[in-house]
Amino acid sequence: MLRPLISNDLFTVSIVIGLILIAISKALFAKRFDDFVFVLGNSKYLKIYSRDQKFFDVFDALLFINFVFTFTIFGILSFETLFGSVSLSLTLLLKLFLAVAIFITMKILIERLIGSVFDIDFLIDNYLFQKISYKNFVGILLLPLNALLIYSIDSSPVIIYSILAIILLVFIIGLLTTLKVYQNLIKQNMFYFILYLCALEIAPYVIIVSVIVDV
Repeated sequence: MLRPLISNDLFTVSIVIGLILIAISKALFAKRFDDFVFVLGNSKYLKIYSRDQKFFDVFDALLFINFVFTFTIFGILSFETLFGSVSLSLTLLLKLFLAVAIFITMKILIERLIGSVFDIDFLIDNYLFQKISYKNFVGILLLPLNALLIYSIDSSPVIIYSILAIILLVFIIGLLTTLKVYQNLIKQNMFYFILYLCALEIAPYVIIVSVIVDV
């Protein structure tokens, strides 16, 4: 698929920023980064670093920004492949970045609030840490995949759906890891946890997909 030169330039800048953010994370938190890259299916990282959770964590923040960039770019590439070309500009790209960042951040804050309301702070905090960790992992994973889609291979629905399946698999592994680690605590709060999953994990994304399909 041929894209306007400005689109590739914007994508290139975004990818470079992502690489810089990952490099900074690696430089500032070498040991944690080395543990983090093996987070998939390994509860060791989650158990060790969830104990030192902070409201604002520099390591997670750097990788989260990378996730916002890479996920947004992948979203644009997916939309172009599945629905048609997008007239991309710097303003639109920044708006999309901001929209994704605000959506996820607000969702996290609401989830923390709900955890406090239902007195399941510990469970929700650890679950959120797991989710953020796996989102950040997906962000790193998407960086080379986006580069391939932009500069190397011709995108197709099969490729897009395959990547989406990989992303979904990562999140499912993350959820199963959380269930395994905190199964006793979840059993004690099963009703609230299921309510939380339905209201804040499933419903928002169903609505977003419905809106995109209707566009």
